[in-house]
Amino acid sequence: MKMILLFLISLFLIAPSCKDKATSPATDSGHQNNVQMVEAFPNLQSERPVDFQNAGDDSKRVFVVEQRGIISVFENKKDVKAKSVFLDITKKVDDSDNEEGLLGLAFHPDYAVNGYFYLNYTVSSSETVISRFKVSAADPNKADPDSELILLRFNQPYGNHNGGQVAFGPDGYLYISTGDGGSGGDPKGNGQNLKAYLGKILRIDVNNPGIGKNYGIPADNPFISNSNAIPEIYAYGMRNPWRMSFDTETGKLWCGDVGQNAFEEIDIIEKGGNYGWNDMEGLHTYKSGKNSPDYKAPVLELPQSGGDKSITGGHVYRGTKIPTLKGKYIFADYVSGRIYAITEDTEGKFSNELLLDQDQNIAAFGVDEKNEIYICAFDGKIYTLALE
Repeated sequence: MKMILLFLISLFLIAPSCKDKATSPATDSGHQNNVQMVEAFPNLQSERPVDFQNAGDDSKRVFVVEQRGIISVFENKKDVKAKSVFLDITKKVDDSDNEEGLLGLAFHPDYAVNGYFYLNYTVSSSETVISRFKVSAADPNKADPDSELILLRFNQPYGNHNGGQVAFGPDGYLYISTGDGGSGGDPKGNGQNLKAYLGKILRIDVNNPGIGKNYGIPADNPFISNSNAIPEIYAYGMRNPWRMSFDTETGKLWCGDVGQNAFEEIDIIEKGGNYGWNDMEGLHTYKSGKNSPDYKAPVLELPQSGGDKSITGGHVYRGTKIPTLKGKYIFADYVSGRIYAITEDTEGKFSNELLLDQDQNIAAFGVDEKNEIYICAFDGKIYTLALE
C-alpha cells in the first residue's frame, strides 16, 4: 500500500547515519517455523482489500474493507461462497490517489449492544474523515448508510501518507493513526508539530463527548494541559503509520511506520512518545542531524537496501493453530512481499526472523474472533497462515 513512495525514492537523498540509539535487530533468514500462506476464502475476491476485522460479537463473521469504499461481510468459513455488502460509501470516498480511500475500520467494544463502528477515509476536499456509523436495525449484515456521525476531520496537504488505522485500545478509547501529510521528507514539518493532527497517533473518547464535539478527550492524554498542542495527541513524530494493533494479551500498541528512502521501522507506541520523524528515520538522522535522547527508538529497523521499502504493520499472534508463533509480532513488507516475526525476550530485547519470502503485495493484516491472523493482498485475495 501507499506506494506512491516507489517513485519518490529516487527523488530524495539518503540521510546520513549518526550514532544509533539502539542496535538494529538482526534478521534470521532461516525458515524454522514451517509456515505457509494459504487462501483463506478461495471462492471470494475483493478489490484492493486494506483492512480485515471481526465485530467481536461472537457472530463468526468477518469484514473486509476495500479501498474504494466498500465493506463486505461473510461467514468465517473456508468454503463460503458469497459475501454481502455491509456498507457502500464509494460516493463519499476519494480514492483517486494510490494511498487515499476508505482505509480503516474499528468496531466499538460494545458493538453487540450498540451497533457502532468507526471508519477512517479520505474525501475529495483533501481531508481525512473519522466517523461513526451504526448497523441496520433490520439486518445485522447491513449498516445504515444514513447513520453517519462525523467525529473529526482534518486537512491532507498531499495525496499520500494518510495513515489510516482506527483501533480501540484496552482502555476503551479510539486510537487513530495519521501520516505526516505526504509529499516527501515532511516538508510542512507535521511530524514534530504538536499543533497538527498529522504525523501522530491520536486518542479520543467516543463514549463521552465534550462540549461542542462528538467525542471527548481522555483525561490522561499527555498533552491535554499543553496550550501549544492539540489535546487529541497520544504520540507523535510519525511518518506514515499505516497499520497498528494492540496485543490482546499485553495491551502493547505495535505500529509499522513506513520509511522515507533508507529505513523502515516497527515501533511500540507509548503515551507521549516522540518517534523522531523527520529528524530521524529509523535509528538514523534524517533532516537536521538532531538525535535527541528523548526520541523513542524503534524496536526494529529494516534497511531499504535489502528490498524492504514499505512496511505493513501486523499483529502479535495469539491464535492456537501455529504454536511456534505465539507471542510473536507478525508483519510484512508491501514491496518485497516478505513476512517477518519479531520476538521479544524476557529481558525486553527484540529479534527478527523471516517467516516467508513470497511475492504478494500485502496491504494489511487482521484477526478473527479466535485471534488467528489473516492477510489482505492486492491480488484481491485474503490469506491466512498455516503449518506446512
